[in-house]
Amino acid sequence: MYETPVKMVMKRRDLLTAPPGISVAEAARRMAKKKVGAIIVIEDETLTGIFTERDIVFRVVALGLDLFATRIGDVMTRSPRVVDADESFGSALLIMHDSRFRHLPVIENGKLVGIVSARSALDPELEDFVSEARRRKYFRRERARRASLRLSKGAR
Repeated sequence: MYETPVKMVMKRRDLLTAPPGISVAEAARRMAKKKVGAIIVIEDETLTGIFTERDIVFRVVALGLDLFATRIGDVMTRSPRVVDADESFGSALLIMHDSRFRHLPVIENGKLVGIVSARSALDPELEDFVSEARRRKYFRRERARRASLRLSKGAR
């Protein structure tokens, strides 16, 4: 599982983007509708930040800011860390753990292509994927071993 490339784990369908000028209330509504914990903030087609449920709690509610007047661009994490789509999922988990956050934008050829979260490590579909990949690898090795045995018997 940890060697699996991020692009096999990331969520493309869960990628939610917004401009920095939307209100925190609107961002929260969009996040709730899509059932995601983060919005990637895009300005002029460039990744400029990430706004998460933790930002709502710690940077808005805890400070008593107005959800309707506060813009996500004012309370987002600017220039977030990113991970390349071909990096291993284990590397992405280490970045998230070491940096103490749970969402990581994924880029490929310099373009935003998805998002990966720490929750992905708990995803049953990922476990199914990894299990199936291991099963297929085993059968390929076994076929190759048997073919090799047949060739060696025929050479005698």
